[in-house]
Amino acid sequence: MNYDVVGATQPADPEWASRRQDGYRDFERTVRLGEGDAYWATTSSILLRWGVKTRSGFTVDPQPTTVVEAGQKYQLTAHLGPLRVREPVQIVAVADEPDRRGFAYGTAHGHPVSGEEAFVLHREADGSVHLTLRSLTRAPQGLWRLAFPAALLLQPAYRRRYARALVE
Repeated sequence: MNYDVVGATQPADPEWASRRQDGYRDFERTVRLGEGDAYWATTSSILLRWGVKTRSGFTVDPQPTTVVEAGQKYQLTAHLGPLRVREPVQIVAVADEPDRRGFAYGTAHGHPVSGEEAFVLHREADGSVHLTLRSLTRAPQGLWRLAFPAALLLQPAYRRRYARALVE
């Protein structure tokens, strides 16, 4: 891992207690996606197989055939026009509860940013389904540090894609 607050996005917790971390930019946003048991089942299955990232234009390698598990390592690839940016990551936490499902991945050495990102679905008592995005980011060590300002400029656009990725 290329950061020191592994697990800090706390996908299993409804309230993000450790949001403020020295040296990291934090982000949290929740959007309503839909409602109903069938929508919940379908959406949570898609989410736990990297659907937020793949539906937002990323490639995931190895291609997910099962739900994510803590400790799994992946290579994400961002497609920026003709440019391909490889992002090594590892699953650091998984939430799999009746009304809360999601995961957090942490960045590994060679990733263009340093930190963690979580995607969490939760279902309310009224049956509505919501997606919460959480992230902690900072500049990495090495040459990618020079590109960090560009990464910050791209983050809002990707977050908008994530928020729409599971809407059917």
